[in-house]
Amino acid sequence: MPRKRTQKMYFGEEQEQAVVRYLESENEDEKNKIFNEYLREPLKIMVESIIRRYKLYRKDYEFEEIHTDTMSFLMTKISKFDTTKNYKAYSYFGTICKNYLMGTIQKDQKEMNRSVSYEDISTRIEDRADLSYIIDEEIIDYKDVVNKLTVELEKFVEEEDLNQNETKLGYALIEVFSNFEKIFQIGEGNKFNKNLILLSLREMTSLTTKEIRVAMKKYKKLYEVLKLDFINY
Repeated sequence: MPRKRTQKMYFGEEQEQAVVRYLESENEDEKNKIFNEYLREPLKIMVESIIRRYKLYRKDYEFEEIHTDTMSFLMTKISKFDTTKNYKAYSYFGTICKNYLMGTIQKDQKEMNRSVSYEDISTRIEDRADLSYIIDEEIIDYKDVVNKLTVELEKFVEEEDLNQNETKLGYALIEVFSNFEKIFQIGEGNKFNKNLILLSLREMTSLTTKEIRVAMKKYKKLYEVLKLDFINY
């Protein structure tokens, strides 16, 4: 009879030490080597085990989507682990994954409830002639939206008074949107692009998540202007 997979079989002391070396290293090549050799597979097994053991499945999502999404989120949190405290990385990462998965399931349920409520109200409104109206339907190509956003971003970065982090983020955003279709494979399971975008921005700017969020505030002005443009389009 095959032995049951245990923590020590895929995430033991070797992986715990690898996490410490990974976080303490300042060399990107070394960090990538440590992650690929010691952490990638154990973390993939951990995420898979948590999803299956606690049955943390999401409606309308394939298992691979849930797994990839959770791995992406975990990657944004690894740097938060404090190696100076007497905690196990295994427990820390496992807790992050469980909380994230349970949170997404709760969010999905809330959105589904809102959708059901909206559909019910919408049906009743459509049945009332005094509340009905007709508009000309136009299909807006997302490529046009992305192209316009990219052009406006380039102008914004060149013309605005930005600090170093804001400038880094601006050029990273331009790169992301310039290769949007290639990076995120529009139309093929892009339900967790938020985390993928954050990971891409972190890699391109070498900024922390907090630094990215602070720098992103500068771009809210541009977002509001563009949003009004498209509403009035």
